Amino acid sequence: MSPEAACPHPWALPPLWSLEANEVPDEGGEDAMISRVEAKELINDLFEEEALVIGGLVAVHEVDDDLVWRLVKNLEVIRRKVLRRLEDKAPVDGDDPQPRRPNLKPHPAIEDFLLTLRRA
Repeated sequence: MSPEAACPHPWALPPLWSLEANEVPDEGGEDAMISRVEAKELINDLFEEEALVIGGLVAVHEVDDDLVWRLVKNLEVIRRKVLRRLEDKAPVDGDDPQPRRPNLKPHPAIEDFLLTLRRA
């Protein structure tokens, strides 16, 4: 199915957000910091929006079911990784930061593969 057949009048659709939404007032300083709970909510909201975008595309286009499951599973892995990083870096109730997990060195085959990807 061609893109024109799926969405014959893309210009008729309203924008996903207003142009004013891109403007952020400069409210620097310590009061601009958000809490860990607020950060988690923002991260979860972001991934929810991504899932809705994917769901919309899947509803309009023929997509292999296995591909959708894999994509969503990978998004969940990424979301959990981001939340873990947030937990590792965020102090608990003003206390010292939690101790970091030991830095585990990846297997040499994994390192080699990643280097090959970065060189490409």
